[in-house]
Amino acid sequence: MTQNLQPLLQRAETNGIHLEIQDAVAIVRLSRPAKRNAMSDSLVEGLRDVFQNLPDQAKAAVIYGQGDHFCAGLDLSELKERDAGAGMHHSRSWHVALDAIQFGSVPVVAALHGAVVGGGLELASACHIRVADDSTFYALPEGTRGIFVGGGGSVRIPKLIGVARMTDMMLTGRVYNATDGERIGLAQYHVPTGTALEKAMELAKRIATNAPLTNYALMHALPRIAEQPADHGYLTEALISSIAQAAPEAKSRVKAFLEGKAAKVQKN
Repeated sequence: MTQNLQPLLQRAETNGIHLEIQDAVAIVRLSRPAKRNAMSDSLVEGLRDVFQNLPDQAKAAVIYGQGDHFCAGLDLSELKERDAGAGMHHSRSWHVALDAIQFGSVPVVAALHGAVVGGGLELASACHIRVADDSTFYALPEGTRGIFVGGGGSVRIPKLIGVARMTDMMLTGRVYNATDGERIGLAQYHVPTGTALEKAMELAKRIATNAPLTNYALMHALPRIAEQPADHGYLTEALISSIAQAAPEAKSRVKAFLEGKAAKVQKN
């Protein structure tokens, strides 16, 4: 570990996060197991700090939770002291932190297990790929607690599962298990209990070998293209594709493929 990482590592630990760099993957562990990794103000601040300051050697990241759960949501013990103005600013602080994950410098894979509830689902939805093991369950209990999502969930989660399903989850307290969660789009991978982190690391290491500009385009351009009118999207696509293919690394990869030095796509 390089010495200049120490201040970031120390700040992360103070805020309930353990950070390590393994090869080209930043491994971010939520470390509040006694609270089921509930999102405190300091944990949100720690996530923002980590993802805004990832070292250059990190080309992908994995988020997972210590203990039996990924994240059981907002730490409600901090909610009772906030008035409306403070609540708005608190919500906006989550937006900044989770934007640093979704629109940061590297693709992020979430390894999910146990509770992925409330703010935990908001956190997971900010990641680019979600791997859930058999123990995973998803819920948005805010509706039954008299509150509303505030960490960007009303924007991100409907894009994964649709407005109707999110409305149902909040109105009725519906809980999805791992199998049904994958079916409706809450996760892209479903693996046996205890193997989500292993699968997430496998994916992150593969992602880290991609051309950086292609990863950047997928993180920053693709979500925006999907929301643009078609004619705007086509122009944005043309611009980003021309930029990506002009990069020296792209040229060398295409040349290697044409010379038969790169692997061809095979059926699994």
